[in-house]
Amino acid sequence: PTKGRNMSQNHVWIAFGDIHENYAPFDSIPELAEAEGIIVTGDLTNYGGPGKAASIMRVLRARCPRVFAQAGNLDTPSVDEWLTDQGCNIHAKITGLAPGISVLGLGGSTPTPGHTPLEFTEDQYRAWLSPLTEEARRCGHLILASHNPPKDTACDRLTNGMHVGSEAVRSFIGDVQPELCICGHIHESMAEDSIGKTKIVNPGMLGEGGYVVIRLGQDGLSAELKQIR
Repeated sequence: PTKGRNMSQNHVWIAFGDIHENYAPFDSIPELAEAEGIIVTGDLTNYGGPGKAASIMRVLRARCPRVFAQAGNLDTPSVDEWLTDQGCNIHAKITGLAPGISVLGLGGSTPTPGHTPLEFTEDQYRAWLSPLTEEARRCGHLILASHNPPKDTACDRLTNGMHVGSEAVRSFIGDVQPELCICGHIHESMAEDSIGKTKIVNPGMLGEGGYVVIRLGQDGLSAELKQIR
């Protein structure tokens, strides 16, 4: 869809996560009609495997053929493997969206009280991010799609006020300064924030209406937090 397009024209992507097997909101996102692709930050299912993930991806691809996705902490490890087999997994690598525009994905989450299926230590996140740092710096326009929000922001706060985001993700953002970080995981923390020059957006759970419209314009990438009415 991007071949031959002039970079001065707007490119549009839709980002959301925490789908949790709820298809209903997909048809209420008007910007899907103009989107070049969809970025799913994680939690396609509720403790589900490839079968559940495949049904969600079929519905998404019927609305927009280019879907970039990763498993969240409530997806089983087999979902991560299935997304890789499908050629659309963005976890722990940098994927080109269009000329000069890339997404770096980080799925799963740091440990939770519920001991969910796909949890990793901060050291593991650092091990994934460290080898990508120099490549990330060279990206013209970079979106960090991290299921786990960066720590100590408006986007990682529980209802009791505790911040439960990832220190490794925050450190990477502070170091590399991607233009955008789209996150999820903490449903009650639908919010926007920033770390240096990086805009952080957590649209919360899709079932509660939150999604992000990403555009490339003359001034670079922008992210608009929107809510289905």
